[in-house]
Amino acid sequence: MNATKRGEIFSRFARINPTPTTELNFTTPFELLIAVVLSAQATDVGVNKATAKLFPKANTPEAILTLGEEGLKSYIKTIGLFNTKAKNILATCRLLIDQHAGEVPCDRTALEALPGVGRKTANVILNTAFGEPTIAVDTHIFRVSNRTGIAKGKNVLEVERRLERMTPTEFKHNAHHWLILHGRYVCKARKPNCPECIIADLCEFRGKTQAA
Repeated sequence: MNATKRGEIFSRFARINPTPTTELNFTTPFELLIAVVLSAQATDVGVNKATAKLFPKANTPEAILTLGEEGLKSYIKTIGLFNTKAKNILATCRLLIDQHAGEVPCDRTALEALPGVGRKTANVILNTAFGEPTIAVDTHIFRVSNRTGIAKGKNVLEVERRLERMTPTEFKHNAHHWLILHGRYVCKARKPNCPECIIADLCEFRGKTQAA
């Protein structure tokens, strides 16, 4: 895919959704961190249901530590891998208090040192909480990038690096959200909704679906 076509794709995304953001509900960087950790192998809807009950009770590292492991589990038990996530969240809270004065760091290395936080989660925090032009590649972005031809790669890191290199500067901050939303609601895994796609004429996918 050439740069002109790629630029037009992002221009169209920007016209229909100029201020995209995550569908996870949060009000502080810490709430976002917890929500993103919980979202691994879980839906945003499911996470939002859990945090709607958790955050009014505990939305700081100190408050979550006060809940304890069993107390935290009682709020997140509907989410996959909740046992492991509870342990990671409590360990993260301790590190935030001990090493970062209870605040979420805006540094990749420090974020990735937190239990349960990998590169993708760090990218989400840096982008959404701190305004960095990072691109967190999940299954939706990996699929959309390869299927459309925007940024092909054999693994998520390869796709991330190509997106960062090839996405026009003015679109980098929002690219992550546009691509996730496009993959979630239009360019779906099993059957992409090509007839309703605003970039169908620019997309290089050979197996486009037809209108019923």
